[in-house]
Amino acid sequence: MPTVRPLDASTWDAFADLVERNNGIYGGCWCIAFHTAYRRGVSDPRTLKEALVRSGEAHAALVLDTAGLAQGWCQYGSPEELALRHRRAYDQDPPPPARWRITCIFVDKRHRGQGVARAALEGALAQIAAAGGGTVEAISETTAGREAQGRFLFSATVELFEQHGFTRGRQVGKHAWIVRREVGPAPRRGARRIGGGGRESNPPDGVYPSHPL
Repeated sequence: MPTVRPLDASTWDAFADLVERNNGIYGGCWCIAFHTAYRRGVSDPRTLKEALVRSGEAHAALVLDTAGLAQGWCQYGSPEELALRHRRAYDQDPPPPARWRITCIFVDKRHRGQGVARAALEGALAQIAAAGGGTVEAISETTAGREAQGRFLFSATVELFEQHGFTRGRQVGKHAWIVRREVGPAPRRGARRIGGGGRESNPPDGVYPSHPL
């Protein structure tokens, strides 16, 4: 069963290996384009991404297979860390401020259709809950009734977000919608009661078992 861990200094090498196996992601993006610290034509994507990860200024849920290889991730962060696509349309009538944003979900091209995107999103929401929760927003694309090309689905699909409790707000592109949900804080560490009167311990920090589709 795959696991989900935070992207940090301890998992940087696994993340970098995944990016390199996929030719740098979208022409060498390294999942940096949404970071407010990024300056197009000035910043080196890999160098800046690594610096942000090691300083704790970049966040993602990283999906690892049973061999320890990373197969996907879900990038999230605060509005101070991450910008959104369709920003002009978003700013015309912005929703109430959110504490968190999800901007990128990526899956290794050899492991698509195996539940990795779902595991990554679930892992990101769990990490957000562990950080205190709050309103989470994203801008994603609808795919129902149309053939959508994968390169436009770097923010996954509206339908996937809806399956995880997000609701549509305003449309900001031909197929793009703002989606939002509230995430409650995670229970305090220690034993917690579950159904049937049993008790279950919380998993170790940042390690979440994941389930395929």
